Amino acid sequence: MEVRAVNHIAIICTDYVLAKEFYVHKLGMEVVAETERVDRNDVKLDLKYGDLMFEIFIKPDAPQRVSYPEAAGLRHISFATDNIEKDVDYLRSVGIKVEDIRRDELNQQKMTFFFDPDGLPLELHE
Repeated sequence: MEVRAVNHIAIICTDYVLAKEFYVHKLGMEVVAETERVDRNDVKLDLKYGDLMFEIFIKPDAPQRVSYPEAAGLRHISFATDNIEKDVDYLRSVGIKVEDIRRDELNQQKMTFFFDPDGLPLELHE
């Protein structure tokens, strides 16, 4: 098997307005396509974020994500940044709660977490 890149990251959200506000208007992802899938009771947003593609599935009846204690599976998504302080200031200015910046205990790089409207942890790592 030869993998050359991540093709896309898929996220399930429960509220269309909150998800679009968060991922498109606050984080700045670009809408490539939006598809209402009546047979599946969801809306799929195809979003571009730099070189990454995201599929955001808005399913109002999706069960809540288990976070405490953490369940098996994807833990979080981490975004690389060159200026974590600037990015944290921006996120806070648009109303996103961000944890304090700290140093990764293993590599001593600056990092912090913030969360999407459904509680999915997102990390900034400098």
